Amino acid sequence: MSAKTATPNKKLTFTSIYFLGINAIVGSGAFLLPQQIYKNIGVMSILVLLTAALTVSMVALCYADLSSRFSGSGAAWLYSYNAFGKFTGFQIGLFSWFLGCLTFTAESVALHRTLKSMYPALDNPIAKYAFPIGVIVLLSIINLFGTSIVKKINSVSSIIKIATLLFFLVVGVFFIKTAHFTPIVPENVKTTGSFFGHFGQAFSVVFYMFTGFSFIPVAAGQMNNPEKNIPKALIAVMSSVTIIYVLVQATAIGILGPSIAKFDIPIAQALNSSIGHWAYVLIVIGMIISIFGVAFAVSFNTPVLAASLSTEHNLLPSAVGKRNKNDAPYIAVIITMIISIFLVSFSYIFLVAAIVLASFIQYVPSILAVIKFKHTKQFPNNGFSLKGGDTIPIIALIISMYLLTNFRMDVLLLILGVFIVGLIMYYTSIKNKPDSPSAPQAPKGKVAQATTKLADKVATTTQSAPTHVSTK
Repeated sequence: MSAKTATPNKKLTFTSIYFLGINAIVGSGAFLLPQQIYKNIGVMSILVLLTAALTVSMVALCYADLSSRFSGSGAAWLYSYNAFGKFTGFQIGLFSWFLGCLTFTAESVALHRTLKSMYPALDNPIAKYAFPIGVIVLLSIINLFGTSIVKKINSVSSIIKIATLLFFLVVGVFFIKTAHFTPIVPENVKTTGSFFGHFGQAFSVVFYMFTGFSFIPVAAGQMNNPEKNIPKALIAVMSSVTIIYVLVQATAIGILGPSIAKFDIPIAQALNSSIGHWAYVLIVIGMIISIFGVAFAVSFNTPVLAASLSTEHNLLPSAVGKRNKNDAPYIAVIITMIISIFLVSFSYIFLVAAIVLASFIQYVPSILAVIKFKHTKQFPNNGFSLKGGDTIPIIALIISMYLLTNFRMDVLLLILGVFIVGLIMYYTSIKNKPDSPSAPQAPKGKVAQATTKLADKVATTTQSAPTHVSTK
């Protein structure tokens, strides 16, 4: 459905976008990753957070620019399709689906990691795999029978998530010890002379904590006055999330000091050591509810995305879009469940790295699409327009490329495997498929004219080029 066709009384206000953006970005990483970041770079982790926030903000501004060029709700595969053709759009769409599976698994694994701290009986090799698999299967089954509860759980988890973090900050500030902020650079970094290596490892982990930013420009078409509210929403959400992350990291370090590296859930442990077990339990319960809510939302959105790519755009086999009597895309749900179960064999930190790499693969063509459209004048902006020429896209691209230097070989191999699977799928069943007749029409005015010109141009060199596509 075209986002810009929503009636005025249904359009999202700035406040709605702000809180939805906060919920999309702040996930399990806020609770579980302060330990890993500190282990990599110590007190300098605060600087890494600020650097990652600045980088992601630049990428987010590129998404904002792109979202104003199309009538459909924005998505990386949509931008790639129109900028670089069907093959690129298909691969990015496939990676979007896989990214959802990675996130579904990561949140399920994070749930077990959190629960085992309260229930030690879960800390065993069987439960390590059986528990997240059980969560994945349960949520998948629920999605086969209805979706009305998803929004309610998402809203409740969002409120509890923010309340939990605010409680930690308000209480924890009274137990900070300034001595815990020295030395600023860890001794092991000084002696090995590998500051940039440690910084890069921490940067990759921190980058994961911001990857949900793309929700903000995706919803741009449903906003009132997008040309004014998009920049405001981006700046407000990214600023707020950055402040939250920096304060959480600083408070955890201030309370625990170097011992933060010993605990899987440092935020809860920080209050346990300062004011008592009751605060520890309260934080853990808040974490469980918020992480479960994120897992539930992802378990619903990921199959819907896959079904949309199949039925609306013919970018996946038609079987993927089949629905049952409850209007649930049951084939997509089942395949998503199977892929997510397979991913349970990997650790939480591995999944975090894979999510960052899969996100990076979406960011690069999107950034390049901004540069291309600015020069070709295809798909003119309709509202927000990124200023400064190519400056921000180029800086975002260079810093994003830096991520490639910090991935382990096994993470690279997993993502390469997904690309190869996509390659086989495309040339055996997707390349020659016609565009879906249900695909929305191009918008009116200048955008439609640019779309038509592009379609005429591409039609001379390819078998089936879309005049315009729209996301779910």
